[in-house]
Amino acid sequence: MNATDRTPADLLRSALAADPARPLVTFYDDATGERVELSVATFANWVAKTANLLQGDLGAEPGDRLALLLPTHWQTAVWVLACSSTGVVADLGGDPASADLVVSGPDTLEEARACTGERMALALRPLGGRFPQPPAGFTDYAVEVPGQGDRFAPYAPVDPDAPALAFAGSGELTGSEAVEQARTDAAARTLTPASRLLSGLPYGTWDGLSAGLLAPLAAGGSVVLCRHLDQLAPEALDQRREAERVTATAV
Repeated sequence: MNATDRTPADLLRSALAADPARPLVTFYDDATGERVELSVATFANWVAKTANLLQGDLGAEPGDRLALLLPTHWQTAVWVLACSSTGVVADLGGDPASADLVVSGPDTLEEARACTGERMALALRPLGGRFPQPPAGFTDYAVEVPGQGDRFAPYAPVDPDAPALAFAGSGELTGSEAVEQARTDAAARTLTPASRLLSGLPYGTWDGLSAGLLAPLAAGGSVVLCRHLDQLAPEALDQRREAERVTATAV
């Protein structure tokens, strides 16, 4: 974390400069048994590629609103920071009909068709796999993102005082407000660079996004992000905490 960071994307850049090799996001899906661990460098590479896709191929501009219809997932975290990198407003669970573009998982495709702009679909398969058959009317993220550049530069500087995050009509934050609130949450949870926060909270609210990404990032720590955590037995959760060296929990 750097005192001059004013957007969520700034937090990631500071983490990359400090220690690119350390783990940042460890993701579990307890419905499928998937586990993925991404270092700061690997996560930042996904963010850069996604931001290039967003700014270039999709033609998104600062101030555009992106309805992000994805569950708690490491790829959702990537999209949040790609939006922050480009000045696009990430509206988690937002209305596709009023959005400039939409990013959907496999379970929300029909809802996402209400968007008249660009539509991107994620299969959410292990290792970022593609759809066996691309859904009609959507671009398959897993097909398009690998060819994008590994470095990203916005066409125009991102305004930290412009809207950056929205939560389906239940609140909106600028980039600088998101960073300040993430720092406040990190302090309240006594997070440090050594902290590993396990979160099973949904990303559709500030509390979920903060615990599952932004507060650990602001503290220089890491997150163990869990989807379908309700399918895990209590003793298995205890084993995960021990195996992942978890220091704090948000469920």
